Amino acid sequence: FDLLGWLQLWDAGTGQGFSQFIEHNKRAWSVDFSQVDPTKLASGSDDFSVKLWNINERNSLCTIRNIANVCCVQFSAHSTHLLAFGSSDYKTYCYDLRNVSRPWCILTGHDKAVSFVKFLDSETVVSASTDNTLKLWDLKKTSSTGLSTTACTLTLKGHTNEKNFVGLSVADGYIACGSETNEVYAYCRSLPMPITAHKFGSIDPISGKETDDDNGQFVSSVCWRQKSDMLVAANSSGCIKVLQMV
Repeated sequence: FDLLGWLQLWDAGTGQGFSQFIEHNKRAWSVDFSQVDPTKLASGSDDFSVKLWNINERNSLCTIRNIANVCCVQFSAHSTHLLAFGSSDYKTYCYDLRNVSRPWCILTGHDKAVSFVKFLDSETVVSASTDNTLKLWDLKKTSSTGLSTTACTLTLKGHTNEKNFVGLSVADGYIACGSETNEVYAYCRSLPMPITAHKFGSIDPISGKETDDDNGQFVSSVCWRQKSDMLVAANSSGCIKVLQMV
């Protein structure tokens, strides 16, 4: 995806691009493939929309209209029809794709834009926001009418996130995110505070050695290795680390 909103599909085996989707008219922030049906993907854009696609068709399958920028999209790995996305209007929207005319539920409680959304399991969503928090939501406590203000079961605090996308990844009840203090944090779904953190540091341009000064850098992306205690994290200077939780 790019600043024009164009989506490019690539063949990972050959490294060749084979299809473009060009219906978004502003920057596309996020793309996610369905794990249940890998031929389908969703994209979220600054044009206030989420679009659903099939990799074998040039035109979108449908469009979900939002009232603000869409920062992230995520299919549920446990359902063929559940999709969530985070919005710059501070809310997380869940849709049943069998009826895209209205949200299945709206999760509200963040004080700033929702930058990432992930499904912890079939009934639990975790969202990240530039209000310095992560929130866990119980989908069984949501309402199909109005805002689901009481569905938040836990707020996680410890990292710093006020302006950048710092990443979010979940695996086996653990949650990882970056921080604008140039650290990566790990949380357990049952605890409101971090269980561990790792500081990247930065490279001194004269000595070439790593120092504790973050120089304004931040951890921008994280990804758990599934069924493992290992995590890959990258920061804004282009440094990538493989970490193991011990």
